[in-house]
Amino acid sequence: MGKTMLNKYRFFDPDKTIRDIAYNLYLNVKDLPIISPHGHVDPRLLAKNKPFPDPTELIIIPDHYLFRMLYSQGIPMQSLGIPTVDGTEVERDHKKIWQIFADNFYLFRGTPTGMWLEHELAEVFCIQEKLNSQNAMNIYDSIQEQLQSKEFLPRVLFNRLNIEVLSTTDGASDNLEYHKQIKESGWNGRVVPCFRPDAVVNITSKNWKLEIDKLGGISGIEITSYKKYIRAIKARREFFKSMGAVSTDQGVYGTYTHRLSENESEAIFQKALHGNASEEDSRFFTANFLMEMAAMSVEDGLVMQIHPGVFRNYNTEILNKFGLDKGADIPVQTEYTKNLHELLNEFGNNKDLTIIVFTLDETTYSRELAPLAGHYPALKLGPAWWFNDSLHGMKRFRECVTETAGIYNTVGFNDDTRAFLSIPARHDLSRRIDSNYLAGMVARHIISTDEALIMGKALAYDLAKKAYKL
Repeated sequence: MGKTMLNKYRFFDPDKTIRDIAYNLYLNVKDLPIISPHGHVDPRLLAKNKPFPDPTELIIIPDHYLFRMLYSQGIPMQSLGIPTVDGTEVERDHKKIWQIFADNFYLFRGTPTGMWLEHELAEVFCIQEKLNSQNAMNIYDSIQEQLQSKEFLPRVLFNRLNIEVLSTTDGASDNLEYHKQIKESGWNGRVVPCFRPDAVVNITSKNWKLEIDKLGGISGIEITSYKKYIRAIKARREFFKSMGAVSTDQGVYGTYTHRLSENESEAIFQKALHGNASEEDSRFFTANFLMEMAAMSVEDGLVMQIHPGVFRNYNTEILNKFGLDKGADIPVQTEYTKNLHELLNEFGNNKDLTIIVFTLDETTYSRELAPLAGHYPALKLGPAWWFNDSLHGMKRFRECVTETAGIYNTVGFNDDTRAFLSIPARHDLSRRIDSNYLAGMVARHIISTDEALIMGKALAYDLAKKAYKL
Protein backbone atom coordinates (compact mmCIF):
# COMPACT_ATOMS: atom_id res chain seq x y z
CA MET A 1 0.00 0.00 0.00
CA GLY A 2 1.61 3.25 -1.15
CA LYS A 3 1.67 6.12 1.28
CA THR A 4 -0.02 9.31 0.11
CA MET A 5 1.89 11.58 2.55
CA LEU A 6 1.46 14.69 0.42
CA ASN A 7 4.75 16.32 -0.45
CA LYS A 8 4.92 19.90 0.81
CA TYR A 9 6.57 20.96 -2.46
CA ARG A 10 3.96 19.36 -4.73
CA PHE A 11 3.14 21.22 -7.93
CA PHE A 12 6.09 23.64 -7.54
CA ASP A 13 8.86 24.03 -10.10
CA PRO A 14 11.63 21.40 -9.88
CA ASP A 15 14.21 24.20 -10.04
CA LYS A 16 15.26 24.66 -6.40
CA THR A 17 15.48 28.46 -6.56
CA ILE A 18 11.93 28.86 -7.84
CA ARG A 19 10.63 26.02 -5.66
CA ASP A 20 11.93 27.56 -2.44
CA ILE A 21 10.52 30.98 -3.28
CA ALA A 22 7.19 29.42 -4.27
CA TYR A 23 6.94 27.50 -1.02
CA ASN A 24 7.54 30.61 1.07
CA LEU A 25 4.97 32.55 -0.93
CA TYR A 26 2.51 29.68 -0.50
CA LEU A 27 2.99 29.70 3.28
CA ASN A 28 1.81 33.31 3.24
CA VAL A 29 -1.56 32.34 1.69
CA LYS A 30 -2.21 28.69 2.56
CA ASP A 31 -4.29 29.46 5.67
CA LEU A 32 -6.24 32.42 4.32
CA PRO A 33 -10.04 32.03 4.52
CA ILE A 34 -11.70 30.61 1.43
CA ILE A 35 -13.86 32.92 -0.66
CA SER A 36 -16.06 30.70 -2.84
CA PRO A 37 -17.97 33.22 -4.97
CA HIS A 38 -19.27 30.82 -7.61
CA GLY A 39 -20.23 27.18 -7.13
CA HIS A 40 -23.00 24.61 -7.18
CA VAL A 41 -23.14 23.17 -3.67
CA ASP A 42 -26.76 22.40 -2.74
CA PRO A 43 -27.79 24.86 0.03
CA ARG A 44 -30.03 22.11 1.47
CA LEU A 45 -26.82 20.49 2.73
CA LEU A 46 -26.11 23.38 5.09
CA ALA A 47 -29.74 24.15 5.86
CA LYS A 48 -30.51 20.62 7.10
CA ASN A 49 -27.02 20.06 8.57
CA LYS A 50 -27.48 16.30 8.63
CA PRO A 51 -24.64 13.74 8.51
CA PHE A 52 -23.47 12.73 5.05
CA PRO A 53 -24.95 9.29 4.24
CA ASP A 54 -21.76 7.50 3.19
CA PRO A 55 -18.53 7.99 1.17
CA THR A 56 -20.13 7.00 -2.14
CA GLU A 57 -23.04 9.40 -1.75
CA LEU A 58 -20.65 12.15 -0.72
CA ILE A 59 -17.75 11.72 -3.13
CA ILE A 60 -18.80 9.76 -6.23
CA ILE A 61 -22.48 10.12 -7.13
CA PRO A 62 -22.67 13.97 -7.23
CA ASP A 63 -19.33 14.55 -8.98
CA HIS A 64 -19.46 14.42 -12.78
CA TYR A 65 -15.66 14.79 -12.92
CA LEU A 66 -15.46 11.31 -11.39
CA PHE A 67 -18.09 9.35 -13.24
CA ARG A 68 -17.22 11.10 -16.51
CA MET A 69 -13.75 9.53 -16.45
CA LEU A 70 -15.07 6.14 -15.37
CA TYR A 71 -17.70 6.17 -18.13
CA SER A 72 -15.00 6.99 -20.70
CA GLN A 73 -13.41 3.64 -19.79
CA GLY A 74 -16.61 1.72 -20.46
CA ILE A 75 -17.95 1.56 -16.90
CA PRO A 76 -21.77 1.88 -17.05
CA MET A 77 -23.19 4.80 -15.13
CA GLN A 78 -25.89 2.52 -13.71
CA SER A 79 -23.15 0.57 -11.97
CA LEU A 80 -22.05 3.82 -10.26
CA GLY A 81 -25.48 4.51 -8.80
CA ILE A 82 -26.20 7.53 -11.03
CA PRO A 83 -30.00 8.04 -10.93
CA THR A 84 -31.90 7.56 -14.19
CA VAL A 85 -34.58 9.84 -15.60
CA ASP A 86 -37.25 7.12 -15.68
CA GLY A 87 -36.40 5.61 -12.32
CA THR A 88 -34.86 2.47 -13.82
CA GLU A 89 -33.02 0.50 -11.16
CA VAL A 90 -29.35 1.32 -10.69
CA GLU A 91 -26.70 -0.09 -8.36
CA ARG A 92 -27.75 0.52 -4.76
CA ASP A 93 -24.86 -1.16 -2.98
CA HIS A 94 -22.65 1.81 -2.19
CA LYS A 95 -19.76 -0.35 -1.05
CA LYS A 96 -19.79 -2.10 -4.40
CA ILE A 97 -19.73 1.28 -6.16
CA TRP A 98 -16.82 2.37 -3.97
CA GLN A 99 -14.92 -0.80 -4.90
CA ILE A 100 -15.36 -0.02 -8.60
CA PHE A 101 -14.08 3.48 -7.93
CA ALA A 102 -11.05 2.16 -6.03
CA ASP A 103 -10.30 -0.46 -8.69
CA ASN A 104 -10.09 2.35 -11.24
CA PHE A 105 -8.57 5.10 -9.13
CA TYR A 106 -5.40 4.88 -11.26
CA LEU A 107 -7.34 6.52 -14.11
CA PHE A 108 -7.07 9.84 -12.31
CA ARG A 109 -3.26 9.91 -12.15
CA GLY A 110 -1.95 13.25 -13.40
CA THR A 111 -5.43 14.83 -13.57
CA PRO A 112 -6.72 17.69 -11.42
CA THR A 113 -9.42 15.33 -10.13
CA GLY A 114 -6.71 12.99 -8.86
CA MET A 115 -4.92 15.90 -7.20
CA TRP A 116 -8.11 17.08 -5.51
CA LEU A 117 -9.05 13.60 -4.36
CA GLU A 118 -5.66 12.88 -2.81
CA HIS A 119 -5.80 16.20 -0.94
CA GLU A 120 -9.36 15.50 0.21
CA LEU A 121 -8.57 12.01 1.48
CA ALA A 122 -5.35 13.07 3.21
CA GLU A 123 -6.29 16.47 4.63
CA VAL A 124 -9.99 16.06 5.40
CA PHE A 125 -10.15 12.36 6.31
CA CYS A 126 -6.51 11.80 7.40
CA ILE A 127 -6.18 8.81 5.04
CA GLN A 128 -2.47 8.14 4.68
CA GLU A 129 -2.67 5.52 1.93
CA LYS A 130 -3.35 5.79 -1.76
CA LEU A 131 -6.75 4.33 -2.56
CA ASN A 132 -6.55 1.01 -4.40
CA SER A 133 -8.41 -2.27 -4.82
CA GLN A 134 -6.90 -3.85 -1.72
CA ASN A 135 -7.55 -1.08 0.82
CA ALA A 136 -10.86 0.11 -0.64
CA MET A 137 -13.10 -1.26 2.10
CA ASN A 138 -10.81 -0.21 4.95
CA ILE A 139 -10.78 3.34 3.63
CA TYR A 140 -14.55 3.27 3.04
CA ASP A 141 -15.16 2.16 6.63
CA SER A 142 -12.76 4.78 8.00
CA ILE A 143 -14.51 7.58 6.11
CA GLN A 144 -17.94 6.24 7.05
CA GLU A 145 -17.05 6.21 10.73
CA GLN A 146 -15.85 9.80 10.55
CA LEU A 147 -18.96 10.94 8.69
CA GLN A 148 -21.14 9.82 11.58
CA SER A 149 -19.31 12.03 14.08
CA LYS A 150 -20.40 15.56 14.99
CA GLU A 151 -17.07 16.87 13.64
CA PHE A 152 -18.26 15.99 10.13
CA LEU A 153 -21.62 17.70 10.17
CA PRO A 154 -21.77 20.08 7.19
CA ARG A 155 -21.76 23.29 9.22
CA VAL A 156 -18.88 22.11 11.40
CA LEU A 157 -16.94 21.24 8.25
CA PHE A 158 -17.80 24.62 6.73
CA ASN A 159 -15.99 26.29 9.62
CA ARG A 160 -13.21 23.72 9.81
CA LEU A 161 -12.48 24.10 6.09
CA ASN A 162 -12.09 27.84 6.72
CA ILE A 163 -14.82 28.91 4.29
CA GLU A 164 -15.64 32.57 4.80
CA VAL A 165 -18.43 32.76 2.23
CA LEU A 166 -20.02 30.26 -0.15
CA SER A 167 -22.19 31.21 -3.12
CA THR A 168 -24.63 28.69 -4.54
CA THR A 169 -26.29 28.84 -7.97
CA ASP A 170 -30.07 29.11 -8.04
CA GLY A 171 -32.74 29.31 -10.73
CA ALA A 172 -34.86 32.40 -11.29
CA SER A 173 -37.95 30.69 -9.87
CA ASP A 174 -36.25 29.21 -6.83
CA ASN A 175 -37.96 30.23 -3.61
CA LEU A 176 -34.61 30.04 -1.78
CA GLU A 177 -36.23 28.16 1.09
CA TYR A 178 -32.94 26.60 2.18
CA HIS A 179 -31.21 29.96 2.19
CA LYS A 180 -34.05 31.24 4.33
CA GLN A 181 -33.63 28.29 6.72
CA ILE A 182 -29.92 29.04 7.01
CA LYS A 183 -30.54 32.72 7.73
CA GLU A 184 -33.18 31.93 10.37
CA SER A 185 -31.17 29.18 12.07
CA GLY A 186 -28.84 31.52 13.91
CA TRP A 187 -25.77 29.86 12.41
CA ASN A 188 -23.11 32.40 11.46
CA GLY A 189 -21.86 30.71 8.28
CA ARG A 190 -22.31 32.94 5.25
CA VAL A 191 -24.06 31.19 2.34
CA VAL A 192 -25.47 33.42 -0.42
CA PRO A 193 -27.52 32.66 -3.53
CA CYS A 194 -26.63 33.58 -7.11
CA PHE A 195 -29.35 34.45 -9.63
CA ARG A 196 -29.11 32.20 -12.72
CA PRO A 197 -32.01 32.68 -15.14
CA ASP A 198 -30.95 30.23 -17.89
CA ALA A 199 -34.14 28.16 -17.70
CA VAL A 200 -36.34 31.19 -18.44
CA VAL A 201 -34.05 32.54 -21.18
CA ASN A 202 -33.58 29.47 -23.38
CA ILE A 203 -36.75 29.99 -25.42
CA THR A 204 -36.31 26.91 -27.62
CA SER A 205 -36.07 24.56 -24.63
CA LYS A 206 -39.00 22.15 -24.37
CA ASN A 207 -39.50 23.22 -20.74
CA TRP A 208 -39.31 26.99 -21.34
CA LYS A 209 -43.06 27.65 -21.15
CA LEU A 210 -43.28 25.65 -17.93
CA GLU A 211 -40.43 27.71 -16.48
CA ILE A 212 -42.17 30.94 -17.53
CA ASP A 213 -45.31 29.79 -15.70
CA LYS A 214 -43.21 29.10 -12.59
CA LEU A 215 -41.59 32.52 -12.88
CA GLY A 216 -44.98 34.16 -13.17
CA GLY A 217 -46.33 32.25 -10.21
CA ILE A 218 -43.50 33.07 -7.83
CA SER A 219 -43.23 36.72 -8.92
CA GLY A 220 -46.98 37.29 -8.82
CA ILE A 221 -46.92 38.60 -12.39
CA GLU A 222 -48.94 37.00 -15.17
CA ILE A 223 -46.35 36.91 -17.93
CA THR A 224 -48.19 37.58 -21.16
CA SER A 225 -45.74 40.07 -22.68
CA TYR A 226 -42.04 40.82 -22.86
CA LYS A 227 -42.45 43.86 -20.60
CA LYS A 228 -44.07 41.73 -17.91
CA TYR A 229 -41.33 39.14 -18.37
CA ILE A 230 -38.67 41.76 -17.66
CA ARG A 231 -40.67 43.02 -14.68
CA ALA A 232 -40.69 39.49 -13.28
CA ILE A 233 -36.93 39.14 -13.80
CA LYS A 234 -36.31 42.41 -11.98
CA ALA A 235 -38.58 41.35 -9.12
CA ARG A 236 -36.68 38.09 -8.70
CA ARG A 237 -33.33 39.85 -8.76
CA GLU A 238 -34.59 42.14 -6.02
CA PHE A 239 -35.68 39.13 -3.95
CA PHE A 240 -32.36 37.35 -4.46
CA LYS A 241 -30.51 40.48 -3.40
CA SER A 242 -32.64 40.70 -0.24
CA MET A 243 -31.50 37.13 0.53
CA GLY A 244 -27.83 38.08 0.26
CA ALA A 245 -27.09 37.57 -3.44
CA VAL A 246 -24.19 39.59 -4.81
CA SER A 247 -24.14 38.24 -8.36
CA THR A 248 -25.98 36.86 -11.36
CA ASP A 249 -24.77 34.22 -13.78
CA GLN A 250 -25.63 33.06 -17.26
CA GLY A 251 -24.53 29.96 -19.08
CA VAL A 252 -24.75 30.85 -22.77
CA TYR A 253 -23.59 29.00 -25.87
CA GLY A 254 -22.12 32.09 -27.52
CA THR A 255 -21.22 35.60 -26.43
CA TYR A 256 -23.17 37.54 -29.05
CA THR A 257 -24.73 40.71 -27.59
CA HIS A 258 -27.21 42.91 -29.43
CA ARG A 259 -29.91 45.39 -28.39
CA LEU A 260 -33.32 44.65 -29.90
CA SER A 261 -36.09 47.20 -30.16
CA GLU A 262 -39.15 46.81 -27.92
CA ASN A 263 -41.17 45.62 -30.88
CA GLU A 264 -38.54 43.07 -31.91
CA SER A 265 -38.26 41.73 -28.35
CA GLU A 266 -42.05 41.44 -28.06
CA ALA A 267 -42.39 39.69 -31.40
CA ILE A 268 -39.83 37.01 -30.50
CA PHE A 269 -41.34 36.59 -27.03
CA GLN A 270 -44.82 36.02 -28.47
CA LYS A 271 -43.43 33.46 -30.92
CA ALA A 272 -41.82 31.66 -27.99
CA LEU A 273 -45.05 31.70 -25.96
CA HIS A 274 -46.79 29.99 -28.87
CA GLY A 275 -43.99 27.47 -29.36
CA ASN A 276 -42.85 28.90 -32.69
CA ALA A 277 -39.41 30.33 -31.81
CA SER A 278 -36.48 29.33 -34.02
CA GLU A 279 -32.83 28.89 -33.12
CA GLU A 280 -32.12 32.25 -34.75
CA ASP A 281 -34.84 33.80 -32.57
CA SER A 282 -33.20 32.25 -29.54
CA ARG A 283 -29.80 33.66 -30.52
CA PHE A 284 -31.20 37.22 -30.78
CA PHE A 285 -33.32 36.84 -27.64
CA THR A 286 -30.28 35.78 -25.59
CA ALA A 287 -28.11 38.51 -27.11
CA ASN A 288 -30.68 41.11 -26.09
CA PHE A 289 -31.18 39.54 -22.66
CA LEU A 290 -27.47 39.93 -21.90
CA MET A 291 -27.89 43.62 -22.61
CA GLU A 292 -30.94 43.72 -20.31
CA MET A 293 -29.02 41.97 -17.53
CA ALA A 294 -26.15 44.45 -17.78
CA ALA A 295 -28.60 47.34 -17.54
CA MET A 296 -30.22 45.76 -14.47
CA SER A 297 -26.79 45.34 -12.87
CA VAL A 298 -26.15 49.04 -13.34
CA GLU A 299 -29.38 49.65 -11.40
CA ASP A 300 -29.10 47.09 -8.60
CA GLY A 301 -25.33 46.59 -8.31
CA LEU A 302 -25.30 42.80 -8.76
CA VAL A 303 -22.12 41.48 -10.36
CA MET A 304 -22.79 39.99 -13.80
CA GLN A 305 -21.12 36.69 -14.72
CA ILE A 306 -21.11 35.17 -18.22
CA HIS A 307 -20.15 31.50 -18.69
CA PRO A 308 -20.15 30.81 -22.44
CA GLY A 309 -18.79 28.28 -24.87
CA VAL A 310 -20.20 24.88 -23.89
CA PHE A 311 -22.06 22.38 -26.04
CA ARG A 312 -24.06 21.05 -23.12
CA ASN A 313 -25.36 17.48 -22.86
CA TYR A 314 -23.51 16.50 -26.05
CA ASN A 315 -24.16 12.77 -25.55
CA THR A 316 -27.84 12.34 -26.39
CA GLU A 317 -28.04 8.81 -25.04
CA ILE A 318 -26.73 9.90 -21.65
CA LEU A 319 -29.06 12.92 -21.65
CA ASN A 320 -32.08 10.74 -22.34
CA LYS A 321 -31.14 8.12 -19.75
CA PHE A 322 -29.67 10.23 -16.94
CA GLY A 323 -30.68 13.83 -17.60
CA LEU A 324 -28.73 17.08 -17.50
CA ASP A 325 -25.21 17.70 -16.20
CA LYS A 326 -23.82 14.18 -16.40
CA GLY A 327 -20.31 14.90 -17.63
CA ALA A 328 -21.15 15.10 -21.34
CA ASP A 329 -20.52 18.83 -21.83
CA ILE A 330 -17.90 19.74 -24.46
CA PRO A 331 -16.16 23.12 -25.01
CA VAL A 332 -16.59 24.98 -28.30
CA GLN A 333 -14.70 27.83 -29.94
CA THR A 334 -15.85 31.21 -28.68
CA GLU A 335 -15.36 34.70 -30.12
CA TYR A 336 -15.41 37.71 -27.77
CA THR A 337 -14.12 40.86 -29.49
CA LYS A 338 -16.91 41.27 -32.04
CA ASN A 339 -19.63 39.58 -30.01
CA LEU A 340 -19.18 41.73 -26.89
CA HIS A 341 -18.82 44.95 -28.87
CA GLU A 342 -22.36 46.25 -28.27
CA LEU A 343 -22.37 45.26 -24.61
CA LEU A 344 -19.02 46.85 -23.85
CA ASN A 345 -19.73 50.00 -25.84
CA GLU A 346 -22.92 50.53 -23.88
CA PHE A 347 -21.76 49.40 -20.44
CA GLY A 348 -18.03 48.69 -20.45
CA ASN A 349 -16.89 52.18 -19.53
CA ASN A 350 -18.93 52.17 -16.31
CA LYS A 351 -16.39 51.77 -13.50
CA ASP A 352 -19.18 50.97 -11.02
CA LEU A 353 -20.32 47.92 -13.00
CA THR A 354 -18.57 44.53 -12.84
CA ILE A 355 -18.95 42.03 -15.68
CA ILE A 356 -16.95 38.83 -15.21
CA VAL A 357 -16.37 36.78 -18.36
CA PHE A 358 -15.18 33.19 -18.36
CA THR A 359 -13.98 31.00 -21.21
CA LEU A 360 -13.23 27.41 -22.08
CA ASP A 361 -11.46 28.50 -25.26
CA GLU A 362 -7.86 29.13 -24.18
CA THR A 363 -6.95 30.55 -27.59
CA THR A 364 -8.83 33.72 -26.65
CA TYR A 365 -6.83 34.48 -23.48
CA SER A 366 -4.10 36.64 -24.98
CA ARG A 367 -5.78 37.46 -28.29
CA GLU A 368 -9.11 38.82 -27.03
CA LEU A 369 -9.90 38.58 -23.33
CA ALA A 370 -6.74 40.05 -21.83
CA PRO A 371 -6.79 43.07 -24.19
CA LEU A 372 -10.50 43.66 -23.51
CA ALA A 373 -10.13 43.39 -19.72
CA GLY A 374 -6.97 45.46 -19.90
CA HIS A 375 -9.01 48.34 -21.30
CA TYR A 376 -12.66 48.36 -20.14
CA PRO A 377 -13.20 49.33 -16.47
CA ALA A 378 -16.31 47.15 -16.15
CA LEU A 379 -14.79 43.94 -17.52
CA LYS A 380 -12.92 41.41 -15.41
CA LEU A 381 -11.63 37.95 -16.32
CA GLY A 382 -12.92 34.95 -14.47
CA PRO A 383 -10.27 32.34 -13.57
CA ALA A 384 -9.29 29.31 -15.59
CA TRP A 385 -12.58 27.42 -15.61
CA TRP A 386 -13.87 23.84 -15.67
CA PHE A 387 -11.66 21.93 -18.12
CA ASN A 388 -8.93 24.51 -17.53
CA ASP A 389 -8.77 24.73 -13.71
CA SER A 390 -5.88 22.29 -13.72
CA LEU A 391 -2.20 22.57 -12.86
CA HIS A 392 -1.13 23.48 -16.39
CA GLY A 393 -4.42 25.17 -17.30
CA MET A 394 -4.08 27.71 -14.49
CA LYS A 395 -0.42 28.21 -15.35
CA ARG A 396 -1.30 28.90 -19.01
CA PHE A 397 -3.99 31.36 -17.92
CA ARG A 398 -1.55 33.44 -15.85
CA GLU A 399 1.09 33.35 -18.59
CA CYS A 400 -1.37 34.46 -21.27
CA VAL A 401 -3.22 37.27 -19.50
CA THR A 402 -0.91 38.83 -16.92
CA GLU A 403 1.36 40.80 -19.24
CA THR A 404 -1.62 42.48 -20.92
CA ALA A 405 -4.27 42.70 -18.20
CA GLY A 406 -2.18 42.37 -15.03
CA ILE A 407 -3.59 40.41 -12.11
CA TYR A 408 -5.88 43.20 -10.92
CA ASN A 409 -8.22 42.80 -13.89
CA THR A 410 -8.78 39.18 -12.87
CA VAL A 411 -10.90 37.97 -9.95
CA GLY A 412 -8.73 35.43 -8.17
CA PHE A 413 -10.09 31.89 -8.04
CA ASN A 414 -13.44 30.19 -7.72
CA ASP A 415 -13.98 26.46 -7.35
CA ASP A 416 -17.22 26.07 -9.38
CA THR A 417 -18.00 22.73 -7.72
CA ARG A 418 -20.89 20.63 -6.48
CA ALA A 419 -18.48 18.53 -4.39
CA PHE A 420 -18.48 20.34 -1.03
CA LEU A 421 -15.43 18.64 0.46
CA SER A 422 -13.29 19.28 -2.62
CA ILE A 423 -13.48 23.06 -2.13
CA PRO A 424 -10.29 23.37 -0.01
CA ALA A 425 -8.40 21.02 -2.34
CA ARG A 426 -9.26 23.16 -5.35
CA HIS A 427 -8.27 26.39 -3.62
CA ASP A 428 -5.04 24.83 -2.36
CA LEU A 429 -4.05 23.80 -5.88
CA SER A 430 -4.79 27.29 -7.16
CA ARG A 431 -2.76 28.91 -4.38
CA ARG A 432 0.19 26.66 -5.13
CA ILE A 433 0.07 27.34 -8.88
CA ASP A 434 -0.17 31.10 -8.37
CA SER A 435 2.66 31.01 -5.81
CA ASN A 436 4.81 29.13 -8.30
CA TYR A 437 3.98 31.60 -11.08
CA LEU A 438 4.91 34.56 -8.90
CA ALA A 439 8.08 32.79 -7.75
CA GLY A 440 9.18 32.55 -11.36
CA MET A 441 8.84 36.31 -11.73
CA VAL A 442 10.78 36.87 -8.50
CA ALA A 443 13.56 34.54 -9.65
CA ARG A 444 13.76 36.48 -12.93
CA HIS A 445 13.83 39.80 -11.00
CA ILE A 446 10.59 40.98 -12.64
CA ILE A 447 8.97 41.65 -9.26
CA SER A 448 10.35 41.74 -5.73
CA THR A 449 9.55 39.26 -3.00
CA ASP A 450 7.53 41.91 -1.17
CA GLU A 451 5.48 42.55 -4.29
CA ALA A 452 4.96 38.83 -4.79
CA LEU A 453 3.65 38.47 -1.24
CA ILE A 454 1.08 41.20 -1.86
CA MET A 455 0.09 39.76 -5.24
CA GLY A 456 -0.19 36.25 -3.81
CA LYS A 457 -2.65 37.40 -1.15
CA ALA A 458 -4.61 39.30 -3.77
CA LEU A 459 -4.93 36.22 -5.98
CA ALA A 460 -5.87 33.94 -3.10
CA TYR A 461 -8.31 36.21 -1.29
CA ASP A 462 -8.52 39.95 -1.98
CA LEU A 463 -9.50 39.98 -5.66
CA ALA A 464 -12.46 37.63 -5.28
CA LYS A 465 -13.71 39.47 -2.23
CA LYS A 466 -13.52 42.83 -3.98
CA ALA A 467 -14.88 41.74 -7.38
CA TYR A 468 -17.89 40.00 -5.88
CA LYS A 469 -18.47 42.70 -3.26
CA LEU A 470 -18.11 40.24 -0.41
